[in-house]
Amino acid sequence: MNYELLADVAQVIMGQSPPSSTYNTVGEGLPFYQGKTDFGDMHPTPRVYCTEPSRIAEAGDILISVRAPVGPTNISRERSAIGRGLSVIRAGEKIDRDFLLYFLRFYEPELAKAGTGSTFAAISREDLEAIKIPLPPPTEQKRIASLLARADRLRQLRRTAHDLGDASLQSVFLEMFGKVRGKTKEVFLGEIADIASGVTKGQNYNGRNTVEVPYLRVANVQDGYLDLSVIKTIQALPSEVEELRLKPGDVVMTEGGDFDKLGRGAIWRGEIENCIHQNHIFRVRLDTSKVKPEFFENYLLSPKAKDYFLMASKQTTNLASINMTQLKQLPVSLYPLSLQEEFADVVVRVESLRGRMGEPTRGWRGCLRVCWRRVLDEDRPRIFHECSNVGALFVHSWFYSWMVSCFAGVAARASCRVHRDIESLPVPRSLGTGEDDRGGARRLRLAGRGVV
Repeated sequence: MNYELLADVAQVIMGQSPPSSTYNTVGEGLPFYQGKTDFGDMHPTPRVYCTEPSRIAEAGDILISVRAPVGPTNISRERSAIGRGLSVIRAGEKIDRDFLLYFLRFYEPELAKAGTGSTFAAISREDLEAIKIPLPPPTEQKRIASLLARADRLRQLRRTAHDLGDASLQSVFLEMFGKVRGKTKEVFLGEIADIASGVTKGQNYNGRNTVEVPYLRVANVQDGYLDLSVIKTIQALPSEVEELRLKPGDVVMTEGGDFDKLGRGAIWRGEIENCIHQNHIFRVRLDTSKVKPEFFENYLLSPKAKDYFLMASKQTTNLASINMTQLKQLPVSLYPLSLQEEFADVVVRVESLRGRMGEPTRGWRGCLRVCWRRVLDEDRPRIFHECSNVGALFVHSWFYSWMVSCFAGVAARASCRVHRDIESLPVPRSLGTGEDDRGGARRLRLAGRGVV
């Protein structure tokens, strides 16, 4: 396999920020992209415009984040201005643009390691131009890019189904509990829950015996769900582990950081044994005779809870946080327990559907394992010895063809089942007048799609 430097197959243009006096939000000039904040799944979304751009990306150029974080990529939809947080990579005649994009996405973890800087990680033009790019024949490049695009579409389908489940739950929550507003007693969270902060990283235990245990970070706690794809471990005293060990039914919440991290919360269901949490996460252990975890998790997604955290938080530029005192003063309405239990049943059904969405991931990983075994069993170790570059396996097209075809079948079946089951989800009896309020179910589905 031939390898060439990125500088030999593409043009690299580093971004540069124009004077702030040339910025506007009314659409005058070119869209101005400053960093990863503007990125979407595949294309950036314009928020700011610039009338005197210093560096320009053309439609179809690859945009890559070069400053905190290093490595994420998007494709520019139109001619646009780019700031110092981005760089343009313009594919030349030797390389297919999409092939290069997917290789850079595959290479992203390695690129992130190259980031340097005392304040924030960054990479230079030289770092980018020195990347070794695998260069199969043009037809193979297009074939590999096409296969990976198929896998990417399936990933997006899976995300859409997950988002539809979120929207359905919020619609049910608002309809069930909105109609009894004003008829409930309101208390502070601290009156109905035991709240604890977590273990601090980097503590000096002065030679005392510690144990290594898994722990939750801010990145693991999202709005209404847990992302357990990467779990790290930490050294802690046995007494700390005993005190901070998470139990099924606990709700874990973030103290803040970026505004989108303020007050996020999700239920812990005992997914990992002996797991604790760091000090930037609060553990909320509810009195379940008054408030069900499923209710509280979805209450944290409501405008009322979001507004409280925003108003109570300590804020600086682009950052916001709450402390334990402010969390304990969160107002919570005590709805009838029977209504909360009915809602919890709906949550169980939706979570069961979400569980099926794990099938594509398991299928993908299973295909990877099988393919690695086949590569080794068929006496192909030279793939790994001849090319130390991380892209060596990426360019082995039969590997990806077989892998993506396996993944496609598993993902498509799982996604269709989940979508069909969400479509047929009935509204609880308390929401309608009949045994099964199909009209209400339709309204919830439309709400989930943003129609109503």
